[in-house]
Amino acid sequence: MNIVVIDDDRLVALSLKTILESTGQINVLEVGSSGAEAIELFRRHRPDVILMDIRMEGMSGIDAGRAILKEFPDTKILYLTTFSDDEYILNALSIGAKGYILKQDFEVIAPSLEAVMRGQSVFGDKVIGKLPDLMKPKESFDFAAHGITDKEREIIELVAEGLSNKEIAAKLFLGEGTVRNYISTLLEKLSLRDRTQLAVFYYTEVKA
Repeated sequence: MNIVVIDDDRLVALSLKTILESTGQINVLEVGSSGAEAIELFRRHRPDVILMDIRMEGMSGIDAGRAILKEFPDTKILYLTTFSDDEYILNALSIGAKGYILKQDFEVIAPSLEAVMRGQSVFGDKVIGKLPDLMKPKESFDFAAHGITDKEREIIELVAEGLSNKEIAAKLFLGEGTVRNYISTLLEKLSLRDRTQLAVFYYTEVKA
């Protein structure tokens, strides 16, 4: 797995490079120290995953991630930070990051990178513990204004609950291909990229 590491503390970035490369499974192509450098290094190397800090001088990791994902929508971003700030967590989720873990949990960094590489989303225990409070229910989103039907709304809720297309199909007595088409239509209507963002949309816009 080829990655790029971005952290405004150069010593931290180099230490991460040493630790991760010692696993024998991870190759750190280059390290950077700013959001602007993150964009430049991603364009240059196209790594499998970018491991990035959030709070940096100038352009933040969130802003850099947003810019990278706009240009390269399939990018896998794993945020590694010392801050479990509510706003940072929600922003990371909303732009489509694949994970958010804390530097204090250094032993999970390599396994988290491997999980993200496999297409999974990864969030540290402290971050997961915050999600219920960050996503308290409220019904205010105007589905009709977005042309979303009752059936589509039901599918959004089931995606947010973590059900697979197969499980949703069984629950709603639909074909798996039909569910896939529903989700594609929803992503288009809501201008979202993938089912992770659809789940985040549900919790931040519908149930926030």
